[in-house]
Amino acid sequence: MDEPTRRHHDHHHDHGHPHDHEHDRHAGTLARVLHVVRPHSHEAADRVDTALEASAAGMRALWISLAVLGVTAAIQAAVAVASGSVALLGDTLHNAADALTALPLGVAFVLGRRPPTRRYPYGYGRAEDLAGILIVALILASSALAAYTAVHRLLHPEHVSNLIAVAVAALVGFAGNELVARYRIRVGRKIGSAALVADGLHARTDGFTSLAVLLGAGGVALGWNWADPVVGLAITAAILTVLCQAAREIGRRLMDAVDPALTDQAERTLRATPGVLGIGLVKLRWVGHQLWAECEIEVSGDATAVEAHQVTVEAEHQLRHALPRLSAALVHADPRPREGADPHQLLAPHR
Repeated sequence: MDEPTRRHHDHHHDHGHPHDHEHDRHAGTLARVLHVVRPHSHEAADRVDTALEASAAGMRALWISLAVLGVTAAIQAAVAVASGSVALLGDTLHNAADALTALPLGVAFVLGRRPPTRRYPYGYGRAEDLAGILIVALILASSALAAYTAVHRLLHPEHVSNLIAVAVAALVGFAGNELVARYRIRVGRKIGSAALVADGLHARTDGFTSLAVLLGAGGVALGWNWADPVVGLAITAAILTVLCQAAREIGRRLMDAVDPALTDQAERTLRATPGVLGIGLVKLRWVGHQLWAECEIEVSGDATAVEAHQVTVEAEHQLRHALPRLSAALVHADPRPREGADPHQLLAPHR
């Protein structure tokens, strides 16, 4: 069979309901119901609609996060001015800076909606990974600022008034950041956006900083003026731990790393596809929050070009059911030589 026939290139038929078993188990029942009642479309336009839905979900998460953190920062700013708490003022600025991380992610999601071009044949999904690098840099700057503030307060203690109000504001800061963190991480994992997950981890570090303000205020109330800076240093160490986690996740995405369980699932799915006698290379990669696949399969040496094509179509169809966020697949079929047959004869067209 000839090469154009044997290579089934990017035959899109997205189903609009990615099966994200790892990160969205709670929605499993609803997903199964939708799987039954929703028609299966095989049009490329549906794949684009799914990408747009994912970007819309990311944008919605960013706007909601921006609103929550904006209200949180406003409350803390009012208390910081009234109490004269430098630590709370720093936490307020920190939360405001975290809210602004929505800007690079928003730009990345907008760019990701642009269609592929001849210069960017894979589209603009990588913009999310670039935004993730900027977010990691912001986490690093936050940890440096937290460490500097803690050391400065240790060397130069300052009087803090209205400790109850400061404690309440610290709890508000922690609650706001933790809500934003959980929401961003959940949506980021659902749509496959490593950048949004990293931004959620960043919000979580800000919540830890708010807790440091709370514990410091409690220590000051007990007369332990050193409590606030010491706890601040401990929280800085926690921030650095989260920084390493976020940097590792973004770094792996930039290096085209995928969860080995996804590759295992793809191989099992291909082996179980009718007409597939064996598999070769199976490669997956993330482009933004969309998954791309390149696979090699073996079909019968007696199969016609049309039959081999049908096997590749069915193989991709099964992959789309088994892999979350699969956007495109290239399935390459090779004939398995018959025992005792000349392999070169298999390259001749069937008559």
